[in-house]
Amino acid sequence: MPGTSGISSGISRRSLFAGSAAGTAAALLPTGTATAGTKAEAKSKSVATGASYRAAYHFTVPEQWKNDPQRPVWIDGEYRYYYLYNADYFTGAVGTAWRLATTTDLVSFIDHGVAVPKDTTPNGDLWSGSAVVDTGNTAGFGAGAVVVIVTMSPGGGTDHQEQFLYYSTDGGLTFTNHGTDPVLPNPGVADFRDPKVIRDEDRGRWVMALAENDKVGFYHSDDLKSWTYVGGFVHDGIGVLECPDLFRITAGDGTVKWVLGVSANGKGSGLPNTYAYWTGSFDGSAFTADASDPQWLDHGWDWYGAVTFEKRDASGAVDAAARYAIGWVNNWDYANTTPTIDCDGFNGTDSVVREITLKQASDATYYLASRPVAGLDSYVSRTVNLGDVTVDGTKVLDYTGISYEVTTEIEWSQLTGAGLQLRRSPDGGRHIDAGVYADYAFLNRRNTVNADTSGKWQESHTPVDPSAGTVKLRILVDRTSVEMFVDDGRYVHTSQVFPYLLDTRLALFTIGGSAVFRNTVIREFAV
Repeated sequence: MPGTSGISSGISRRSLFAGSAAGTAAALLPTGTATAGTKAEAKSKSVATGASYRAAYHFTVPEQWKNDPQRPVWIDGEYRYYYLYNADYFTGAVGTAWRLATTTDLVSFIDHGVAVPKDTTPNGDLWSGSAVVDTGNTAGFGAGAVVVIVTMSPGGGTDHQEQFLYYSTDGGLTFTNHGTDPVLPNPGVADFRDPKVIRDEDRGRWVMALAENDKVGFYHSDDLKSWTYVGGFVHDGIGVLECPDLFRITAGDGTVKWVLGVSANGKGSGLPNTYAYWTGSFDGSAFTADASDPQWLDHGWDWYGAVTFEKRDASGAVDAAARYAIGWVNNWDYANTTPTIDCDGFNGTDSVVREITLKQASDATYYLASRPVAGLDSYVSRTVNLGDVTVDGTKVLDYTGISYEVTTEIEWSQLTGAGLQLRRSPDGGRHIDAGVYADYAFLNRRNTVNADTSGKWQESHTPVDPSAGTVKLRILVDRTSVEMFVDDGRYVHTSQVFPYLLDTRLALFTIGGSAVFRNTVIREFAV
């Protein structure tokens, strides 16, 4: 669960969870709107004005609030996706439950309401954790029971974090608490949360990774009810190592690596505030990293609390060479600032689901590459093929749109920079810039409306080789987000944006020379 490591202002996570819907988004909207009240009121306002900021093809909470995704599990031919949800967001009440949505293609989701309710025990609300399918009945709730290990903070505060167990015997649709005592009590530390449980089939036991400030602690269990500490992985300088992730993946060359991931805040040292990861080895008790410094699965400002999960085919078989990932498109620095509150009665959007693979770099190290889930291809409603476009300066295209994907390969011989102006205003004064400049790729939201009122977190960078003379960009644009995948997806930039709904133009630009934007294709989706 995101904590104070993601909050630079000193505001407590607890107060942010409560939310203050009143007036938080009014300044972001193209026209004045009233304070959000009930879902029905928000919906009626949206219908009356014709204005909606709800994403066209990204997952959004139906109403109220969502934040952390919880790792989806595969049951009965579908993914069951849980996420933190606050039904009392608009009233200012604190606390999240686990809400459930199901999907077969990771693009279209069906809502099933709250699966693990809050405030049904003296321990209060539920934070982040993980669900597992106990096929071997190790916990004694029956073969195939779904077991959730989750952080709660008895007493209503945030400084007594412990791990509790809930179980389901109906396939993860509803859950029962396993008493009110923790299965992993707090040993006397402030940060002790976000349990990620995996099955270690090689050794016939369960393994938990737990966020413990600048350490990820590792624990063993035979039955999911009793846990023993066995060691930890420490890395400082990027805040609390939240929402840990641990998995094994096979590269295309057959190399097998373990990956340890965390949500972390590296902004203070010029690093991302997203998902950091290390490749390495894991012996069942200790993780050994290949390098001391982490890599990052996203370099934008808004891909937090992310989880990865197994890629399965229709039969349920696991693909050892790929995983899926999904992240929360927001940031604790400005979590409550979005026009979706007033226009559409909700606050909570996810990234598209990504497929991630392990690849070897030219220096023989390994990294994770991302690409949007293939299921998007089944929802294409319109394709605009622009072919090759030569640009010297700025070229406004004969296309208008709010939610779309654009792919292109920029080629040049001598150039300072090139890219795209996304969601450009009719007068050209507002736009989101995505492209390359000198030796880096960038995504810049400074010239459009966005939640970062500090002005500090406007442009994200990742390295490119200018001598290559080419770069491939795949950019997903929706009403409140932009996700840019560079070349093979080693580098991705995700940022939250709130362009005015009348800003629908698209332009290509170059700086210091000309370039050809090859195989330029725009796709729209109907989900």
